[in-house]
Amino acid sequence: MKRFALMLLVLPLSATAASVRDDYAQQWPMQLSSADAGAYRVVVSDAVYRAAQSPTLADVAPLNAQGEALPATLLGADAPLALPPQRVSLPVFPLPSRSSGPAGDLRLIAQRDASGAVTRIETQLADAAASTPTQSGGWLLDVSALKTGLQALWLNWQGQPPMQAELRLEGSEDLHTWFVLDPRVSVVELDNGRQRLSQRRIALTAGARYLRLTPVAGAVPALQDVQAEIARVPTPTAWQSVLLEGKAQAPGFEFVSPGRYPVGQVDVVSSGNTAVEWIVQSRDSPEAPWVQRAGPWLVYQVGGAQRSPPKALQVSTRDRYWRLLPSAGRAVGTPRLQLGYQPEVVVFLAQGAPPYALAAGSGRAKRADAPLQPMIAALSQARGAQWQPAPATLAATPQPLAGEAALKPAAVPINWKSLLLWALLIVGAAVVAGFAISLLRGRQPPDGA
Repeated sequence: MKRFALMLLVLPLSATAASVRDDYAQQWPMQLSSADAGAYRVVVSDAVYRAAQSPTLADVAPLNAQGEALPATLLGADAPLALPPQRVSLPVFPLPSRSSGPAGDLRLIAQRDASGAVTRIETQLADAAASTPTQSGGWLLDVSALKTGLQALWLNWQGQPPMQAELRLEGSEDLHTWFVLDPRVSVVELDNGRQRLSQRRIALTAGARYLRLTPVAGAVPALQDVQAEIARVPTPTAWQSVLLEGKAQAPGFEFVSPGRYPVGQVDVVSSGNTAVEWIVQSRDSPEAPWVQRAGPWLVYQVGGAQRSPPKALQVSTRDRYWRLLPSAGRAVGTPRLQLGYQPEVVVFLAQGAPPYALAAGSGRAKRADAPLQPMIAALSQARGAQWQPAPATLAATPQPLAGEAALKPAAVPINWKSLLLWALLIVGAAVVAGFAISLLRGRQPPDGA
């Protein structure tokens, strides 16, 4: 009895000790672009598409160091890759020091080139002879070379001395008329020996061809450099392709895709000059019926350089099996089928200890997509429209996990409840039958019958 109780205790422990990695064939370690971003996105590589078995890519999931599945969702190619803002150094022109008394009239004499960029600047104070310079007069920034995308300024002080000051930010289009962008901008550089507090970024809600920073309160050290933070517009993922070798199979040519690619366009590659109208069909298994995906459309090639463009599919598909049927014209030799696709991205939340990895290939595991898109929309609204989860990259070489064993479907669990009910029904029926037989045997015919 004690041995049986011990087995009951060991079974749950062994079940919980099994890692989710045991359900996957292999995994690719991920390199994070930022250690504390929290949310990341990784592009699905060609190797991952080849390892996946699920027609919905449900057997692709990010895991942490403990082998636990992370909250994740699969996004299409219309969700562009995250790009960090770009920083560009700006031309900075120091303005003359100001006196501690009433501010004089500052006149700027600037020399500009044909594009409007400032090449030389002269400054004059109307009361320069009567004032004693005691404070920096500020800086003039030339941002005329930046057309769009300026969203912040980064100030770099010489030596990064401790300081706390306020600056006035103004803008101008012609160096004559100035308007206030922010009356009091706080900048901080403090250090207590163990921690450092730094506020060097000035967010911009509006722009101008020229900017002017003027000290308002606090001592300001010498400015070494000013960088413009420019938002880079994300671009959709570029098209990639896989070329399939086929075999003649009446009434056309058949091909097998090596992976679960989200095929969005097709093309036919032939040798020499050709002009054939093709119909493209696909299916997910050899037993399934063929489904027409494109055509008939004319595929031509003349002289090697002039050829027809790829044919876009109305609906993308991950089907494994493809077929080409000639509708008009005659194919010379066996053509090759080129499948075009845009790689998708997996967005996930970092939970648990790193390193993180992307696992793929399973006959029994299924990723449950987390509702991350509303979260991304909320964070984009709070942090700016250009915000995206930080990018992560996959290692070139995968790490083996369960291998081919993970590709086998999970064994159907025994429904003990149903078996018990059927057993009770059978036993009950047997008991009723036994009672009936005993009653029939117990009835004796009357005397004289």
